[in-house]
Amino acid sequence: MRVTALNPEPAILLAALSDIPGHTGLDRIWKALPQARLVGGCVRDLLCGREVHDLDLASPFPPEDAQKRLEQAGAKVIPTGLEHGTITAVIDHHPYEITTLRRDVSTDGRHAVVAWTDDWKEDAQRRDFTINAMSLDQDGQLYDYFGGLDDLRAGHVRFVGQAAQRIEEDALRCLRFFRFFARYGQGEPDKGACQAIARLKDMMTRLSVERVAMELLKILSGPQLLRTLELMEETGSLAVLLPHHAPLSALKRLLACGDPSEPLHRLAVLYPPGGADGQGLAEIGAYLKLSNESRAVLAALAKPKPELAATLDDDGLRRVLFQQDRSILLLWSWLVQARELGRPDAGWDELRQRLEALEQPVFPLAGRDLIVLGVKPGPEMGQWLKKVQHWWLEQGCRPDAEACRDWLTGQLSPR
Repeated sequence: MRVTALNPEPAILLAALSDIPGHTGLDRIWKALPQARLVGGCVRDLLCGREVHDLDLASPFPPEDAQKRLEQAGAKVIPTGLEHGTITAVIDHHPYEITTLRRDVSTDGRHAVVAWTDDWKEDAQRRDFTINAMSLDQDGQLYDYFGGLDDLRAGHVRFVGQAAQRIEEDALRCLRFFRFFARYGQGEPDKGACQAIARLKDMMTRLSVERVAMELLKILSGPQLLRTLELMEETGSLAVLLPHHAPLSALKRLLACGDPSEPLHRLAVLYPPGGADGQGLAEIGAYLKLSNESRAVLAALAKPKPELAATLDDDGLRRVLFQQDRSILLLWSWLVQARELGRPDAGWDELRQRLEALEQPVFPLAGRDLIVLGVKPGPEMGQWLKKVQHWWLEQGCRPDAEACRDWLTGQLSPR
């Protein structure tokens, strides 16, 4: 069941909650911590019918008391962040993060010193956006102190309280504003938020590169990506976070094609090979300290484009598939379509379907096959292997081992 109308009725919310994997562990948590509530992203996504990944809760019990109560109820408890009031209960292999209600004592612009409280509104007041400040109890009752439900309905991403104050408490909230706008935003962005971000954008230079990269990749996956990046450009944030990026017009062409929400090929459009000031994909991957796997993808996308065209037949498609990983070719197909057309196209869609359906070509010969035919190991063998592989590629990677041996025998016989 999905809550498509943002209906806060308890029965509807509880029915939707029952569809979520891991929801059964909530009964044990609520038995141990009856005043606990679901909080943050899971409440937000439950309300608007989006997939819920993690069930996070808050509780008025101090973390040590909450841990004791949960252990007495048979849950495995991991003290993941006691200094911040956070523990993780593991029930039937599902983790549930439970945090004691908090208030900020002091902050350095990124991290806060907190104290425990039993005041739900005080805890909600320290959250970033109104759509993230709602909570839900075990009876399905929604608690919304700052108009988060109305904002969610309107697609309005709005800070709790004064935007500038919230950013000064934690500069990461600038990036989170853009991330949530990319995912939930509709219409005009919050004026006060944009003004505060434009004024305080340099605070983002204090953030760790790893955290910036994490947020940027989520932004690049958002459905409202183009408007979000334009907004980041207008506030000066994009130049702070992604220096030397290409004009957004190239990304607009990619999005117009209806591309999947894959952040790496969207990043590749912003940093094409030979980008401005030498800032290409390899450099931006290193700058953002992306994972080795992500950097490998960017390195593949930084190479000269493969011979892809919507009119390519299956023989040609097998040739490029032999030379390049299928997942990379699929990303390339969107990049080439964006450059050549910049719009949806049935031919490119069909090409991707055929690419998905083709078996991975495997060259059927190895050195031992040539030894049987009388070719001695060494440079000559390598040359003959290249020749027969070249012939095999010309045939669309279709000849089997026997056909390759027959062709090679014919080439060797005049010697």
